[in-house]
Amino acid sequence: MSEIFLLLQDPTAWIALITLIVMEVVLGIDNLIFISILTNKLPPESREKARRIGIGLALVMRLALLGTVAWIVQLTEPVFEVFGHGYSWKDLILLAGGLFLVWKATKEIHHNVDPLDHEEDFIASSATNTFASAIGQILLLDLVFSIDSIITAVGMTPHLPIMVIAVVVAVTVMLLAATPLANFIERNPTIVMLALGFLLMIGTTLIAEGMGFHVPKGYIYAAMAFSALVDALNMLARRKRERDRAQKHSAH
Repeated sequence: MSEIFLLLQDPTAWIALITLIVMEVVLGIDNLIFISILTNKLPPESREKARRIGIGLALVMRLALLGTVAWIVQLTEPVFEVFGHGYSWKDLILLAGGLFLVWKATKEIHHNVDPLDHEEDFIASSATNTFASAIGQILLLDLVFSIDSIITAVGMTPHLPIMVIAVVVAVTVMLLAATPLANFIERNPTIVMLALGFLLMIGTTLIAEGMGFHVPKGYIYAAMAFSALVDALNMLARRKRERDRAQKHSAH
């Protein structure tokens, strides 16, 4: 308790806390997009429950990982080399997560583009997109992002209470935003394809990071923000055209 009181009186601790919360929330956007697309394929009555359980278990997993910070930091040590480049367990986890995201996004894009294949997938959805598999996939992807964000957090502050508070706040924001975001994506079909494009880009970035090529996150989120802005303008233009057509029909 004395350590917490000392941290409360330290301005640098507050700056580190705010920075970590912002970082965790921004990194959580990737998770939310994936969770929204995944849970929207479940029956309507199970979607919100799946989001809550998935995000809740993700919080438990992140807090458990924070308790093993010393071990997680060691994951950055190279375990073998290929063509002169050392690969650590962190690199392998990022590679696996990136390949999973690329595979999942590509599969969903294919199903959205091919109507016949999409119909067959919908018929088989009760067998393939079960509640348990959705939760498992949410936890699998969150494990990849959690390890990456915790290693980053350790580099920003050595204080475990600050990391715990940042994770709890960020996951709470994710929990509050999950259902509104999923509903928005479901109401706007063009957003689904845009979100899948985001996942494809994030997966490719994870693969690059795992192979030792650092990609600044600012570029990724700037590209995502610009694409979202363009799509928002297209949505406004489309709604205006629909209103104009409705006014013309009413006039006749």
